[in-house]
Amino acid sequence: MFSSRLDWGAAPNRLSSLLERRRAAGLPVLDLTESNPTRAGGLSPGAEILEALAGPASLLYEPSPLGALPAREAVSAYYAQHGHDVDPGRILLTASTSEAYAYAFKLLCEPGDEVLVPRPSYPLFEFLARLENVRIVHYPLVYHGRWQVDFDALESAAGPRTRAVAIVNPNNPTGSFLKRHELPRLAALCRSRQLAIIADEVFADYAFAPDPERVSTIAGRDEALVLSFSGLSKIAALPQMKLGWIVAGGPPELCSRALGGLELIADTYLSVSAPVQHAAPHLLAAGASARARVCARVSENLAWLRTAIAGSALGVLDVEGGWYATLRLPRTRSEEEWTLAFLDHDGVLVQPGYFFDFESEAFIVLSLLTVPETFREGVARLLARVSASL
Repeated sequence: MFSSRLDWGAAPNRLSSLLERRRAAGLPVLDLTESNPTRAGGLSPGAEILEALAGPASLLYEPSPLGALPAREAVSAYYAQHGHDVDPGRILLTASTSEAYAYAFKLLCEPGDEVLVPRPSYPLFEFLARLENVRIVHYPLVYHGRWQVDFDALESAAGPRTRAVAIVNPNNPTGSFLKRHELPRLAALCRSRQLAIIADEVFADYAFAPDPERVSTIAGRDEALVLSFSGLSKIAALPQMKLGWIVAGGPPELCSRALGGLELIADTYLSVSAPVQHAAPHLLAAGASARARVCARVSENLAWLRTAIAGSALGVLDVEGGWYATLRLPRTRSEEEWTLAFLDHDGVLVQPGYFFDFESEAFIVLSLLTVPETFREGVARLLARVSASL
């Protein structure tokens, strides 16, 4: 009776089962996976949100498939503040980055077509693609002191049914940016194979240090058809506002066709609420202070982490930006065994690397958005557990 697209195997894994039992028993948990800025202690703007939503314009409903022009102009102004020229006419508003992926898959793919996505990366790709009857094919990011795209593997992975290459810039959870010397090769591949580039850039504002070799955004670039995503969830620490966008770029004919298709898809759903569109200019303006608070938090936690584990059996992989840090653990246990031990014996919740499709063991991922006191106590317990196990 029900679609096979929903057959994801819903049985809880051992870590989530243990977490549920622990919470049911009333036992404390130091959560080092917290990535919701509304629950991470004083990061999201408060009064600005209520003020932005209180205007009488929020009572009006004037549907526009691309999104309200003032909201799109505000998004364009956000890019301009970062030194990038993005025409509001190339911007389409969505309810989220997840919806942006769904629109892109609808635009580019027939059922059974393929999209190349990085590994390791955020596990949501598989679910979003399956709901659109699209197949995910992975290409590797390789680590040799720094993360980089394995272009030979990427080119080999592109087959006759490939329709797009997805990049996450910076990647989640590795925190690695696309580099300037990598972009021409990526664009050349996509031009020659008639592939689109899907660029998820929600963490682009959270770089830990300047790097002239970094590609900060490919929004609006024209080397190939590009669909660049971002939204309020990360850049303004406002996931509850449900506003994202797609910026289309590329050769004029391809870009025009893409925008026409996206407009048709969006007109079918009209999913972005009127109040958040009217409030968008104010929310984007408030986002500057929210970004500053988030940057301060994640930078503080990362600096403390590097100092705390220096000389220990743990190691921090190089990370250039984003909200996460990846730790390498001794391979005396599997990732699952380590994470279960941390939670069961120390009350500390972390994510194992296999959640993000790390291809080898043993890694864990920590959220740098965690309240510093919780972060430090949790990491101290991890260090003690690892030391006691050697």
